[in-house]
Amino acid sequence: MKIALGVGGGIAAYKAAELARLLMERGHEVEAILTAGAREFIQPLTFAALTGRKVITDLFAGGGSDEVLSSAIEHIRVAKDNDLLLVAPATADLLGKFAAGLAPDFLTTTYLAFPGPVVLAPAMNTNMWEHAATQTNISTLRDRGNHIVPPGSGHLACGMVGVGRLAELGEIALAAESAFSPRRDLAHETLLITAGPTQEPLDPVRFLSNRSSGKMGYALAEAARSRGARVVLVSGPVNLKPLGGVETVRVKTAREMRDAVIARLPEATMIIKAAAVADFHLEEIPDHKVKKTPGTFRLELSATPDILAEVGARRARNQLLIGFAAETQDLVREARRKLETKNCDMVVGNLVGDGLAFDSDENAVTLVTRDGDAISVPTASKKEIAHRILDEALHLRAALPMTP
Repeated sequence: MKIALGVGGGIAAYKAAELARLLMERGHEVEAILTAGAREFIQPLTFAALTGRKVITDLFAGGGSDEVLSSAIEHIRVAKDNDLLLVAPATADLLGKFAAGLAPDFLTTTYLAFPGPVVLAPAMNTNMWEHAATQTNISTLRDRGNHIVPPGSGHLACGMVGVGRLAELGEIALAAESAFSPRRDLAHETLLITAGPTQEPLDPVRFLSNRSSGKMGYALAEAARSRGARVVLVSGPVNLKPLGGVETVRVKTAREMRDAVIARLPEATMIIKAAAVADFHLEEIPDHKVKKTPGTFRLELSATPDILAEVGARRARNQLLIGFAAETQDLVREARRKLETKNCDMVVGNLVGDGLAFDSDENAVTLVTRDGDAISVPTASKKEIAHRILDEALHLRAALPMTP
């Protein structure tokens, strides 16, 4: 793939050089376009050395009439020669100009002339990202078919902590490749995916739950949808945006999740149990708030339904079953035990604690399969890991019979 890499004028501009190197390592050609603002943060020579190509910085070149005429139509040449336009970082200013159709410089002019897929990776201050104008511009650009790689959250150069930092470079590269050549290898599959925690009431205002954010399950649903699958997502209570094009069934308790999964089980060709289901619940729930009293307070809890085990017992021969094992030690051994006792084809094991897995945008997992493999997937964004899980699922799916 030939990629025109537009670099906006933000502190994250320095990361664009590493992005160019990563894209070239993945076999792509890169031609860099730097705005005037970007040149305040990083020199064109850096990109020229990395890509081995001339770096475009101006809409009009100085010199004789032939050179000026050539530069005046250079954006048309760039639009024709490249397969994809990737802008990283895409500043608030650039997003506004793209959305409004303004073209005062080479990058914005190229954007208007570009007939192929466009991927935008925004990066800016949290307040700028959350401003209504920026969000309106993002919605406009997305509606026009631009692929948006949302910014991550964390410490920003301005000293704030929040959303606005440039997405992980691997995630941007993956988005670029998917936008150019979207995989449709799940077009004939129906995936039943569970995500998030469950909440088990103790009284009208209290409940038992866990730290699951649902991000891994939602990433799986989004990745499966992008690869052509029909997706049914059974989601516990999460603080995540709904996924377009995904049928979402919202539940709260383990019993509700069990009932929803069993009801939809006959439709599925693949079942991925990524939810962190509470292990215990209170059988008799008071109809009033339990008052605090001095001394010890005891609860008698019962086990919740083992949804994975029930699905493992009920599933047809042609249905692929993937479970998750969140462990604090003996990861592979526990994942293998779960694979055998729950009748899974694969268990995704991940260590939790010390900031890993729960509520993070990144994860590191081990894929333990019925074939005996234990495939280590190093730390990456949950979106990237979701695709890696689906890749292995397709490999295992091919070995299953076609009929129940």
